[in-house]
Amino acid sequence: MLHDLLERLLSGSGGPSADHVGLGMLLADAHHQSRERLDRALRPLGINIRGFGVLLALPMYGPVSQRDLTAHIGIDKSTMVRIIDELEDAGLVSRRRAPQDRRAYSIVLTRRGEQVLAEARQIAEHVGDQLFGWLTDPERRHLIDLLRRLAEHATPAEERSAG
Repeated sequence: MLHDLLERLLSGSGGPSADHVGLGMLLADAHHQSRERLDRALRPLGINIRGFGVLLALPMYGPVSQRDLTAHIGIDKSTMVRIIDELEDAGLVSRRRAPQDRRAYSIVLTRRGEQVLAEARQIAEHVGDQLFGWLTDPERRHLIDLLRRLAEHATPAEERSAG
């Protein structure tokens, strides 16, 4: 159930500005609730959704530099350093000298990281089923399409043309 202000903003009677603000608040509320549920479920593993995102990315990109990982995931450098430090302190990743550049480090999953990633995938599947399992396949694809288009449109034009 939505809170009163959000319901009023989404009612359509407040004009375009209220409609836009209400839609943004609705997206933020859905994001916050889904993120909080997954974070809560991942907590026993000692990770959060950001750490899980990094763990998911590592098998996709192989041993990868922190700089490249930052670009692949789309988060800022200081946040990535903090996440990698946390994952390394937990024994889930390690920094290894990159063979192609002795000044750089590659981030790799440890065995413990692989185990935690497997458990986190199961948890995420369960939480995802709770959050999104009620959607039909066409509804899910449509929602993904709309959110992709929204994310692309929300990106400033100069960033879209640079990518």
